[in-house]
Amino acid sequence: MQSYQEMSKEELLQEKAKLSAVYKKYQQSGLKLDMSRGKPSTEQLDLSMGMLDVLNRDSDLKCEDGTDCRNYGVVDGIHEAKVLLGDMIECHPDNIIIYGNSSLNVMYDCISRSMTHGVMGNTPWCKLDKVKFLCPVPGYDRHFAITEYFGIEMINVPMLPTGPDMDMVEKLVSEDEAIKGIWCVPKYSNPQGITYSDETVRRFARLKPAAKDFRIYWDNAYGVHHLYDIDQDNLIEILAECKRAGNPDMVYKFCSTSKITFSGSGIAALATSLNNLEDIKKQLSIATIGHDKVNQLRHVRFFGDIHGVMEHMKKHADILRPKFELVLDTLDQELAGRGVGSWIRPKGGYFICFESLEGCAKAIVSKAKKAGMVMTPAGAPFPYGKDPKDSVIRIAPTYPTLEDLRLATDIFVVCVKLVSIDKILETK
Repeated sequence: MQSYQEMSKEELLQEKAKLSAVYKKYQQSGLKLDMSRGKPSTEQLDLSMGMLDVLNRDSDLKCEDGTDCRNYGVVDGIHEAKVLLGDMIECHPDNIIIYGNSSLNVMYDCISRSMTHGVMGNTPWCKLDKVKFLCPVPGYDRHFAITEYFGIEMINVPMLPTGPDMDMVEKLVSEDEAIKGIWCVPKYSNPQGITYSDETVRRFARLKPAAKDFRIYWDNAYGVHHLYDIDQDNLIEILAECKRAGNPDMVYKFCSTSKITFSGSGIAALATSLNNLEDIKKQLSIATIGHDKVNQLRHVRFFGDIHGVMEHMKKHADILRPKFELVLDTLDQELAGRGVGSWIRPKGGYFICFESLEGCAKAIVSKAKKAGMVMTPAGAPFPYGKDPKDSVIRIAPTYPTLEDLRLATDIFVVCVKLVSIDKILETK
């Protein structure tokens, strides 16, 4: 396939005329396609409908230790749920708190508590002149929204194929006491689908931060979200590595079942050191008398154990795999060799990251919207919504049907080509 960069001005104008005619037909079709967020599809949600049948009015709603799940209490979650999610994220049940449906809410709570009351006896962040956070980019927009909301200064750290640029991370955290944390999506990262290498995880565990209250916010949202049975990424366990490196308190590890069962009715968990847990429980015991234990029990009864979770995730993969492959195969067929962008083939997670020519992302997303296809705003995977190169586009293939996804991907490809041609013509 000939690169657009190598075409003459006349050839590019001819190509643009053909593509413009196709684009105009899309515009006239009155389409309403949505690839804006990484939401599970209806078909995926249907996989968990049996969870509604595992408990009824005749069910025994007592835990193994005799706790009545209908009543108050057990602020840190029932033991069976700790075991289930502990197996899912490779952590001991004693190091886990079970929350409500949203891990994002747990992360917000951790930041908020640090602002108002500090971390393990350290000065509350609100009393400091400056608080900073490291943000691997491109990254998860909702992470950045939390730190922006609290007025925390965010510093971009480039993502490499092995994870965040650890040379930069090590230098910054060791030199600046104002840096209090770093956001991480360590497995099948949002949006690139990168899994941190063993060396990256070990370098995280061996960090020597200037701030005593520095914490790694380890959002393992996609820990069991593989697309393939055999060809999977592996991530070594961060809590064990931190303990081994003499930094047992340095990490908060988050997860949830939001993309495993029902997005709005799952259970979330925080895993961390016993010292951190003691600190967190002080606030938690004031904030709540306990989260939804009936829902925790429902999850345990539905899955049984970690093997039930893994079998369930294979069903998710069977639904998602054709969608990812459709998008990626289309990009390969239509754009490879054109010199208009690059992309990564993830082995799991919820997103595909497309990197356009510099200065083209906003124009591509805008053009797609005018043709009836909504995408995540360009710039969203960066703090303050500012992509320095205006090149990163997050593709979310999970929610649409295969038929809609095929059409949406075709529209995207046409928009990429048109915007890229205009960009290249500026230099001809």
